[in-house]
Formats: sequence, C-alpha cells, structure tokens
Amino acid sequence: MATGVIKAGACGFTINVKAVSGDGHKVKLKISSDCPNYQKIAAELVEVDAFEEIFKKLHMGKVYEVFAKHSPHPSCPGVSGIMKSIAGLALPQNASISVTKE
Repeated sequence: MATGVIKAGACGFTINVKAVSGDGHKVKLKISSDCPNYQKIAAELVEVDAFEEIFKKLHMGKVYEVFAKHSPHPSCPGVSGIMKSIAGLALPQNASISVTKE
C-alpha cells in the first residue's frame, strides 16, 4: 500500500490517497477529502491500471480525465499527489512543492 497526503494550498483542503495493489498493475484507490470536488473524484476514481496511468502522455490517463471533469482548478496539486501515490507502490519517494511570493 502507498499513502499520499496532499495539502492543496490556499483553499485549505487536504486530500488523502491510499493505493493498494495485489499484482502491481490493478490499483484500488481510496481517496478522501473535505474538498467537494475531490469527493466527486473519489466516487469515480476507484480503480486504475498503474501502467496505463504512469506511462501515458501527460493528461491522457483516467486520473487526469476524472480530475479535468470535476476540478475547476488546474493548479491543484491533488492530481499530482494521486499519480505519485500510484507510482509510490513501486517507487515510494516524497515530493513537495513550495511557493513563495517575493
């Protein structure tokens, strides 16, 4: 199992992702968030093929398709966090984004 916790930023929402796979290909996702957009994403994005998602061109997989359908904010890091959680089953590494205004 890989777990992701994404703090989305200015909105104050947190997205929690659990990715579980028995065979390394089929990944069951459990996404929870207080964000109403991610509640819709969670209802639709329950299972994906890991190889289909991580090796497709950017914005062409099911994760991006569902994100584009339900999230009005293209700068939301939640979609990247979901993808990192899927990839984290094989390569568990932390990632971060830090933004400052100067």
